Amino acid sequence: MDPAVIGTRLASSVVAPLVRKLLVREGPGAGLVDRPVRLSSLVSFRGEKRTLSEKDVRSLAARLVRQAAESPGEAPFPRDEEMAVTDALTARLLVLGELEMDDVQAVRLGYREFARALHLQAATRDLSADASLFLDSLTECACLHIINFFTQRSTFVARTLVEQSRDHAELIAKLDVLIARTPRPDGRDAAFEQRYLSYITKKHGRLQIYGIDLLNSPGKWPLDVAYMRLEATSPVDAYEDFLRRHPRFRQGRQPVDEVLAGHDRVLLRGEAGSGKTTLIQWLAVSAARPDPDDRMAYLAGLIPFVLPLRTLTRHGGQLPAPKDFLAAVGSPLAGEEPPGWPSRVLTAGRGLLLIDGIDEVPESERAHAHGWLSDLAEAYPGNRWLVTSRPSAVAEEWLTAEGFGELRLSSMRPADVRSFVGRWHEAARTGVSADDEALASYESRLLDSIRTKPDLGRLATNPLMCGLICALHRDRHGFLPIGRKELYQAALSMLLIRRDRERGVTGPELREEPQLQILQRLAYWLIKDGRTELTRDRALAEIGKALPALPEMAALGDPETVLAHLLNRSGLLRAPTAETIDFCHRTFQDFLGARALLDEGTFGMVRKHAADDQWEDVIRMAVAQGRPRDRADVLRELLHDGSARAVVLAASCLEQATELDPAVRAELERSMSALLPPRTPEAVTTLASVGPLALDFLPGPEELAGAWPASDSDDYAQLCVRTASLIGTDEAIPYLARFNDHPSLRVRSQLALFWHRFPIETYGREVIAQLPYDDLYLIAHSVAELRALRELGGRPWMRLVGDFTATSLLVYLDPSQLTRLDLRGTVDDMSVLGEFPLLEVVSVSECPDSTSLASLQKLPELRHLRLSARHAARSARSGVRFPQVHRLDLHDTYTDAMLEPLPQAYPSVDTLCLYAAAPSPDHRLDQARLHALFPQASISVTA
Repeated sequence: MDPAVIGTRLASSVVAPLVRKLLVREGPGAGLVDRPVRLSSLVSFRGEKRTLSEKDVRSLAARLVRQAAESPGEAPFPRDEEMAVTDALTARLLVLGELEMDDVQAVRLGYREFARALHLQAATRDLSADASLFLDSLTECACLHIINFFTQRSTFVARTLVEQSRDHAELIAKLDVLIARTPRPDGRDAAFEQRYLSYITKKHGRLQIYGIDLLNSPGKWPLDVAYMRLEATSPVDAYEDFLRRHPRFRQGRQPVDEVLAGHDRVLLRGEAGSGKTTLIQWLAVSAARPDPDDRMAYLAGLIPFVLPLRTLTRHGGQLPAPKDFLAAVGSPLAGEEPPGWPSRVLTAGRGLLLIDGIDEVPESERAHAHGWLSDLAEAYPGNRWLVTSRPSAVAEEWLTAEGFGELRLSSMRPADVRSFVGRWHEAARTGVSADDEALASYESRLLDSIRTKPDLGRLATNPLMCGLICALHRDRHGFLPIGRKELYQAALSMLLIRRDRERGVTGPELREEPQLQILQRLAYWLIKDGRTELTRDRALAEIGKALPALPEMAALGDPETVLAHLLNRSGLLRAPTAETIDFCHRTFQDFLGARALLDEGTFGMVRKHAADDQWEDVIRMAVAQGRPRDRADVLRELLHDGSARAVVLAASCLEQATELDPAVRAELERSMSALLPPRTPEAVTTLASVGPLALDFLPGPEELAGAWPASDSDDYAQLCVRTASLIGTDEAIPYLARFNDHPSLRVRSQLALFWHRFPIETYGREVIAQLPYDDLYLIAHSVAELRALRELGGRPWMRLVGDFTATSLLVYLDPSQLTRLDLRGTVDDMSVLGEFPLLEVVSVSECPDSTSLASLQKLPELRHLRLSARHAARSARSGVRFPQVHRLDLHDTYTDAMLEPLPQAYPSVDTLCLYAAAPSPDHRLDQARLHALFPQASISVTA
């Protein structure tokens, strides 16, 4: 029975006066004493100020029970239990004088719990269920009035405030103790991140420049001095589809250190020595700096995790979860990070994950690596990712499903090479005791040699090779070896023999060949195992096997001593950790592994690994170093493999084969003739993956015209142009320029399409400027290309791919010349099109359907319009009219509702072309519907 129900039987005017008699009106002050006044001093039948006796309390209880029992309605309990209920209620009320609590505590309990406290301390005789329910309800009703009385006392508020203040003070003190024992995670995170970023800056802020390690020279140089800013391009064949999915990459070549500014997931491919690892270092240090420069400001606030896969897969175990990142790379800070810190960084989208060397994962483990990357990217969205690989290590679009865009590091341009040579010699002047005048002379002579000697220029395509060329040129006082093999041999000699002599190192002087035997054994073990690092124990075991046959090396001591000598003195081996060994660069590992392959004569390994990207350079270098008989055997193994990849690889080795069995050369030429010219897109991809060497095999327009019918010749010419364009190096420009006046529009369109992959000025001058333009759209992906085209005199037909401003169109397009415009992107203000009065054909695609076409209404010469069906319908409904348009092309799917408003908007159309199938399966009905809408027009529907 609720107190409210009791209230219907006992009015407050009855209960309140009776309950009030139980309590003393005078209060004990604010209760600001050490021993608060208890309820016993507030009741009127205890203490010094008694006004009631226990008999009086029983009388009050009897009145309450009687009043309730005699109220109208059904009796709440049997009449014979009235005395028992009165006794029980009296006992409960008398407990008020025994409770060890004060008024504040009673109010805090609430009337129900307060009544329960009375019930628990008062003995109650056996009562019926109805009597017990009535007693409990009446007790709660009395307690409700008692508590109300407590809250009305003048001392209650004061006492409550005192209690609350004490409680708050106690709670704050306990929280302070808790915080002192357990610091806030974000505070600990910030302190650790400061240490971690400082460590990253120091660890990755210096870089080895090959060759500047002689007398009085430090082993490494500041990254700011050594870093060479390169560019990247899209490597994919389906370029238009790639641009649609990744509009940030529309500008073609772009600074490689800025690719993460517009796309947060990138797979970057690059040849050995092209600067992939240096880029990883640069990005990590840029993110770790307190104030990165303006170009790298987009990295501010990110936490870099540098994850070289060669290290993570060292023992063939599981790739690490974020909590194990630091331990997996051997960071000295591992274990000191706050628990859960890496996960908090990645969950907040503050991570910069720099994953280096997919190609250095054994091929059998790459599927596992792919799964690891996919799981991480899915679990931690919003971070920035850069994954690097050699070009052919993984298939195209290997990470596309995970949202990764693909780029390829471009070869160094002549300007890049000149800049690198200048930096190298500046660093040499700064750190090496040398004649500045002599170094300046070497620099000038080297630049002349690179410019005038094609063989040398072809070698200077990446930072590694440029560094070696600079070092050898200086080491040999201005004279350089010719050819790749000779360059590496000279570099090894410099590092193994001349380096110690010029640094003034004392100790046993060893000949070059015994040292190479040990080194090539280690290199070949790594290559066969598909790795780039080996354990110290494995290195010692391999050295131990070799020493009995090398008395000169054995004279140094045990394998441990020999390994220490090679680590300290050769400059070729490194110890990334106390337990691992690797080569200073993969290129030297491949060169030495090729020597071991030739010495062992195990040429069957060539055919076995013809499709393995990690063996490509090994095979090329084996052909370069082998005797004529060895070369023939290596090339036969490739040709017997029979795959297109193996044949192309064999052809790429010809440059290194100074002497070759005529029969093998003839067999190779027959095999290449089956591949050349490329006849399918797949063949294009295969040839392009070979790089610049494939340019030597591609037939020119004259050879194509003379060997095949005209239709086939045009198809093959288009594929040849695409192959050279995808190779994308400066060496491809002279080849492409040979197709400038090709009779096929498709071939010349390919030349226009790939301008963005080459230096704008050079390609513009040698290719674009020479293209006939009476039937050809010139394509601009950037304002820079628009500007260059204007300097070349402009063109009447233009295709703009990407986003442009109205200002750029006004500045770089000629209103007195432009007659056709194909917009494949957006212009911030479409009204600018009204400023080109000679426009006859306009195509608008890949822009929002809401883009206004009103400005086209005032073009007097406009005859042909190409739009999406949705865009045309929306424009027509908005009231835009084109009475001057005679041909309308619609693409994308359409519906009857889209076609309905078109006749009114295009009343003069006499040619209607739809380049998508209508939704109805009955083509004749579609045609009938179209002819009803445009009775005067010739209509074509292309499914």
